[in-house]
Amino acid sequence: MITDGLIFPALLLGALGWVIPRLLFPVFPEGVGPLIRLGLLSTLLLLIASALTMLALYLARGMPPELAGDGGAVWYFLRLGAMSSILWAPVMVLTIASFPKRWKEVEW
Repeated sequence: MITDGLIFPALLLGALGWVIPRLLFPVFPEGVGPLIRLGLLSTLLLLIASALTMLALYLARGMPPELAGDGGAVWYFLRLGAMSSILWAPVMVLTIASFPKRWKEVEW
């Protein structure tokens, strides 16, 4: 089963670290300030996405769905999402660092 190993979730989170900033890049204007805001928004979205990924993995492995709505469970999955930043944060930082070379109006 796909949820038995660590490879699929690691690849998924790494891919999200590349995809989310790339989807947000056209929305933000060029410049250092918007680049920092893009990084902060990407971090927030990736934290939420990784927490939801962990929740989906737990549910696929048999966790009762009624436990997912508990307040303690929300903080638990957010903490797991934060710990998974070891997978998606380097990819996100490298992706965002490549954006200034695509700027046409503002110079880095």
